[in-house]
Amino acid sequence: MLARLHSIAPVLLGITVAQLALGALAPLITVLLTERSVATPTIGLITSAYYLGFLAGSLSAARIVDRVGHIRAFTVFAAIAADCVLLHALTASAPVWGVLRAATGYAMAGSFLIAESWLNAKADSASRGRIFGAYLFATWSASAVGPLALNLAHPAQSFLFILIAMGFVTALVPMALTQVNNPEIADRARFGVRRLFVISPLGVVACCASGLVNSAFYGLLPVYGERIGLGAARLSLLLATALVGGLVAQFPIGLLSDRFGRRPVMLGSIVAAILLAGGIVAIGAETFAALLPLAFLYAGLTAPLYGLGAGQTNDYISAKEFVGASGGLLFAWALGASAGPTAAAAVMGAVGPDGLFLYIGGALAAVALFTIFRMLRRSGLPVMLQGGFVPAPQTPPRIAGLDPRSPGKREEPR
Repeated sequence: MLARLHSIAPVLLGITVAQLALGALAPLITVLLTERSVATPTIGLITSAYYLGFLAGSLSAARIVDRVGHIRAFTVFAAIAADCVLLHALTASAPVWGVLRAATGYAMAGSFLIAESWLNAKADSASRGRIFGAYLFATWSASAVGPLALNLAHPAQSFLFILIAMGFVTALVPMALTQVNNPEIADRARFGVRRLFVISPLGVVACCASGLVNSAFYGLLPVYGERIGLGAARLSLLLATALVGGLVAQFPIGLLSDRFGRRPVMLGSIVAAILLAGGIVAIGAETFAALLPLAFLYAGLTAPLYGLGAGQTNDYISAKEFVGASGGLLFAWALGASAGPTAAAAVMGAVGPDGLFLYIGGALAAVALFTIFRMLRRSGLPVMLQGGFVPAPQTPPRIAGLDPRSPGKREEPR
């Protein structure tokens, strides 16, 4: 395992530093847009632009990696991300910021693709679970620490943009110095969403809903915080608390789903999350000390939604179809994530900051009703026949072979 860690340390360190910079960039942009009195629906569109770029990168970035190799491609994507960060400091145009967010999303999709394919190439059946766990913990922890950078300087100053750009550039260093050979990227088959929906309607809906809800929550929580007067310091703490809750709760919810089944645990988690969203609306900014645990619990209940949906789908397919199904579920998540911030921002623009949690509650209620419908329509798979739950990173993995449930049978490279 020490030899495995030596071969993956450069890419793991590089993607962690990039994720740290990304975790600081997203709330910084939203806070600045809010302070400049940009309309909430416009902020939602800019937030959605990141996920649209990410979707495009997930579909096409592999061609760049195939052409120039992992290390050169990672250099390209990190440089694009750093350039986009610095360009934010040079212009205040909201449309330009939307383009820059889309370009950043594309670059990050390529960066994650490189990291995951590298880790997958160095993993075998004995070490895949530990390597995936290290990747999950490192990237999610970096996401939680990133928002705390808002405390280092006032958002209106260029200092934070410079610091974040340095983070993306620094991510190049361990990759550029590695002597490990570039791995191959295997063909990435993808089921169509329609075909996946026939196999597991609830699995596809859950993965899409994960994108709809979580992209809106993490993307627009800074708008909510600014509108209710939290300030940058308390907002950064709120974001970090929510992200930690999302990481910590994955494992207990996963154990419950392995014991009692996917659908009952999914339904219970969604109903509890709706109640917590209502609690957040009820207390608002009146008691920040109460807002923190509510956000922690809410995020913990909704973060495993993608993992539950993917597990529900994978329980009904064969091992050889795993890679294609994973690509289709990622596509469903990305579609939801692209639409979520725009839809939530429209509700916020109509009813105020509480509209974020009204939107979330409505979206989760629709998923809960669909879950009940599917439970009445088809009997669940016996628990003894379902696979084990696997938590998903905040951004679901693009490489299915990295998932510990993968049969580990590598396809011929292109």
